[in-house]
Formats: sequence, structure tokens, C-alpha cells
Amino acid sequence: MKLPYGAIVLICAPLVLVGNDAVYPTEKVAAFVVEKVDVTTLPSAIRPKPVKGKKTFGDYGYVARGLDEKKALLDPPQGASQISIEVLEAQKSGIYVCVNGQAQKKSGGRFQRVFLLKLKSGLLKGRETWREFDACPVIGAGDQDSASTGY
Repeated sequence: MKLPYGAIVLICAPLVLVGNDAVYPTEKVAAFVVEKVDVTTLPSAIRPKPVKGKKTFGDYGYVARGLDEKKALLDPPQGASQISIEVLEAQKSGIYVCVNGQAQKKSGGRFQRVFLLKLKSGLLKGRETWREFDACPVIGAGDQDSASTGY
């Protein structure tokens, strides 16, 4: 009786492992990021105020302007700040992006950080990464919130 269960496990194991590898696009990566990023995983310094049922920039009313292969400029709805996203590197492990915007906190200064985005449940969940890129030095907004550290 143990033999059939062992055979089933051996047959299904590769399928389970293959299912965990997210497929990221090789073209129009910036458009993919803008469409799929879960803004609730971005730091509170630049994300819009949380609203139940809204997750993406489109849900919040942001409009992509200046969209090309690796860069996107997002025009905000009224009362929010403009956000730019630059794709730094796309790998099997995720997409590294530089997020730049005006902090909405009391300081109101510029905010720029590198985030690693991974596809989970149909959306790109982000967290700030330790990895540094010359094209995206860390700027402003010294506060860390729990939403930006995990997904």
C-alpha cells in the first residue's frame, strides 16, 4: 500500500515545484509592474491611504503617463503625489524596482527606495530590499512601517 502513495508523491512533486515559479514578462515590464503592484505593500510615506477593496494604482485612480519599457510616471488622483517607477532588474526571483515620489508625511520630502516585487496571488507584493543600485540611491522618509518589510 505504501508503494502507490510513494509513486503519487514522486509524480506530483515536480508539478508542485513548477507551480511556485512565477513567470515575469521580458517586454513592457514597467507596464506589468504598474498594472499588478499591490500598493498596500509600499511604505506609508508614498502609498495612498488604504481603502477597502483597492489594491492597485488603477484602483486608486492613478494614470500611467510616460510609460516605456523600463520606466513609468504615474499621475495621481487629486490630493496625492506623483510616483515614478523604474525597473532596475527582472529575474526569476522577482523584479527590482526603484520607487520615487514625494513623501506624504509631515516632512514632505522626496522618497526613493529599491523594492523587490514578487508575484503572489495574482499581484506583485513588494518589500524594501537590502540590494543597492547606483541608479537608485536611498533618499528621505526615514520611518519604517511594517507594511514595507514583508508580504
